[in-house]
Amino acid sequence: MTSGVLILGAGQAAAQLAISLRQDGYGAPIRMVGDEPYAPYQRPPLSKAYLKEKASIETLHLRAEHYWADHQVALELGVPVKAVELAGKQATLGDGRSFSYDTLVFATGTRARDLPLPGIKLDGVFSLRKIDDVRRLRPALDNARRIVIIGAGYIGLEVAAVLRQEGREATVVEAEARVMKRVAGEEVSAYFDKLHRSRGVEIRLGARLAAIEGEGRASGVALTSGEKIPADLVLVATGARANDDLAVAAGLPCEDGILVDDFARVAPDVYAIGDCARFVSHRYGRKIRLECVQNAVDQAKAAAASIIGKPVPYDPVPWFWSDQYETKLQITGLLDGYDASETVGNPTENKFSVEYKKAGKLIAVDAINDGRAHMLGRRRIAADLPERSGLLQSGSARE
Repeated sequence: MTSGVLILGAGQAAAQLAISLRQDGYGAPIRMVGDEPYAPYQRPPLSKAYLKEKASIETLHLRAEHYWADHQVALELGVPVKAVELAGKQATLGDGRSFSYDTLVFATGTRARDLPLPGIKLDGVFSLRKIDDVRRLRPALDNARRIVIIGAGYIGLEVAAVLRQEGREATVVEAEARVMKRVAGEEVSAYFDKLHRSRGVEIRLGARLAAIEGEGRASGVALTSGEKIPADLVLVATGARANDDLAVAAGLPCEDGILVDDFARVAPDVYAIGDCARFVSHRYGRKIRLECVQNAVDQAKAAAASIIGKPVPYDPVPWFWSDQYETKLQITGLLDGYDASETVGNPTENKFSVEYKKAGKLIAVDAINDGRAHMLGRRRIAADLPERSGLLQSGSARE
């Protein structure tokens, strides 16, 4: 009797893998194990609509809960995986149960990066990665007036926008010289810096944290400059790291992410997909790990095709998005290493794009309130950077 596919994780990538396998005619058992007690759900709305609108959990579900049973996908929720034994093709759960598999798929996602800072464990210090994070944060926000956000990336600025729309005070503390430095070009960073300041957000750039202060509960943050910023709560939004611990313990190759080949394979009968997987982008000539819905969905589809014996190489043109106030930022490609840029449109009209080129080739586009520029950019990059172009040889992926 076949043991089928065992999926470690129950997020976007895991859900898409199960959906694609069934759509492709895979008839063997599929089992999905997740450490959260919730059916597969969307994560991007957590820092946007779900946080703001206080909606029900059901609005986040990727499929109605009955879908999984209807398609014979077994869900083991609210239990972590303790260990994986590759030789015996078996995974042991934290509650002592074990499951055998024919094919193992890591879809374990990411977790908030540890911030080695005095006071980080105080009550009133939050991160935002999961539904339960929002369920803890939302009541605290309702009773807070002054919030300090550590980190000026997507999540930090998206939450700042929500807070200002609610009339709360928000201060963003960022160690880099500009907001969204890892994900956008200088002109786009300047645009969003101005946008947030115009809405009343205080932004401290080049700011180094000394400690989160408080007696039992966070009451503010102290900077190395000596400045102290009072707060009713502190949100840490300093990025994420791959959940690759199980893979490391199992002896699989990892580099802040599980290393996979062009078909999402780690080893015979073992795959990794989504935020936890690091793969070679032949378009950009380096290993990358992508934290975005596009990658979770498309890499899951590639893994499903490989599992059923119809492998197709996976080498996407990455794309991302962020909603802040009424402004939508859409990014396609990776801008690391660009040597020329061009602004198309007028930033003062709140609709423009910035194109980034390397050696004359278009490698990335940042589009603000311009969906057409985003879509055209994706097509042009795919044409300019065919698979295995090896255009760029160094740098790190947007994570």
